[in-house]
Amino acid sequence: MRILVVEDEPKMARLLQRGLSERGNTVEVAPTGEVASEIATAGDFDVVLLDVALPGIDGFEVCRRLRAARVWVPVLMVTARSAVEDRIRGLDTGADDYLVKPFSLEELLARIRALARRGPVVRPTVLTVGDLTMDPATRRVWRGEREVPLSAKEFSLLETFMRRPDQVLTRDQLLEHAWDMAYEPRSNVIDVYVRYLREKIDRPFGRRTLETVRGIGYRLRDGRR
Repeated sequence: MRILVVEDEPKMARLLQRGLSERGNTVEVAPTGEVASEIATAGDFDVVLLDVALPGIDGFEVCRRLRAARVWVPVLMVTARSAVEDRIRGLDTGADDYLVKPFSLEELLARIRALARRGPVVRPTVLTVGDLTMDPATRRVWRGEREVPLSAKEFSLLETFMRRPDQVLTRDQLLEHAWDMAYEPRSNVIDVYVRYLREKIDRPFGRRTLETVRGIGYRLRDGRR
């Protein structure tokens, strides 16, 4: 396999290059995000091993740029960050898998083999429902050509809807996917934030895309229908 290792720490880069090369792989190393973007866009790699903490642009931005350039090589993000939010952000920018340091070489090789078997998978990182567009990587939302500013919680709730268009979602489901489960199921926080979203993505545009399904929950529909 031909593997691009994106790692700015020289000792770690050498260890990875040696370990992967000894297993029969061809390994190229990029020390910065800018260099990685150029090499990965121009080259034909089976897997990109991408560190998050890089000088200049970070691994999240590198992955976002690759996907924006329609480069679908499998990306395995490698980082010391273990927070769930970081893993979600990495996957939302287009990464295929996420490995937290420290890790064993055997686990790394197993992850790489799994990604290589899967091969490049063309999948948009931008979500679209009707003329409503969301970019999870940059956390921006548009209705048509007009950008709609949202708070972090509004964005999380809308993302849950946009990943399941036309599905009826209960309040419990919305709490589970978009909220801190410390909230009581009987809390009206979902109803409040659905109202906030309607004031931003529907009413200013004369739309009614966020529907109430009486006795169950809510559904996001294509507002052009």
